[in-house]
Amino acid sequence: MGDRQTLQLPRRNYSLHIVLVGASHPGNLGAVCRTMLNYGFDSLRLVSPTCSPDDIEARNRAKHAGRVLDTCQVFDTLEAATADCSLTIGTSGKREIGAKTTFRHFTYTWEMAERLDSFTESVSLVFGEEGMGLSTESLALCDFLVTLPTWEGYPIANLSHAVNACVYELHRSTVRSSQGSNPGIPNIVPLERSMNPTLKRILNQGILEFGQVLPGNDDRRESFSQNLRRNLMRSMPTDDEATRLIGGILDATTALQYVAGNAEWKSQRRRKITPTEEE
Repeated sequence: MGDRQTLQLPRRNYSLHIVLVGASHPGNLGAVCRTMLNYGFDSLRLVSPTCSPDDIEARNRAKHAGRVLDTCQVFDTLEAATADCSLTIGTSGKREIGAKTTFRHFTYTWEMAERLDSFTESVSLVFGEEGMGLSTESLALCDFLVTLPTWEGYPIANLSHAVNACVYELHRSTVRSSQGSNPGIPNIVPLERSMNPTLKRILNQGILEFGQVLPGNDDRRESFSQNLRRNLMRSMPTDDEATRLIGGILDATTALQYVAGNAEWKSQRRRKITPTEEE
């Protein structure tokens, strides 16, 4: 399941609180908790909810993020829920034109992430009730507003999907800036796809030698080697991937040499590839 909850949460300059106003569907509430923990956030605040954090459906949908429900805080008003925050960000999918445009001056989620990268205080990210969104009064309490780049023909997203899009963008920004140096974000998926020059020479030499032992004429062997090399390099393999490819190519070359009764194979039984320029 890839569940490593003993790993600490990602370290960020700011602290984020997800605030749900008037949450009414326990399934959505549970799904919000799951997506929050997926991206390393666990502070949830509920304002006048009409469903309970203890609802069985909420617990089932939260899956292994039940701890977010266990520690969530409940408030009577949005003012109380955001009183300790230096920045309150509202969300809305209603993008009116005309006189209301100035009131609903939006930023996109990636712009929000860029602004928060250097922010060092508490932030509340506020979402409205399912099917209704935030009221004009609630939006007026927010410092700025965020919207998703949804299609104008059907712009309103499900609550849990909207939370997912926002926390994904925030976590994406953190991953890009601190993966590997952040205890909560180990360097499992490489951000940079590169291969050191020595491995590249070994891989290319392995491909050349593999092509040379194929049956057929020289043109076929050369064409095969060129196509294999270019297709592999187009995928920009990492050092680890290149090492595994080299091992497989060596085994395949050795097998073909054995089948052909190659005298070099019988005498050397080699287990490595040496680039020609280094011989």
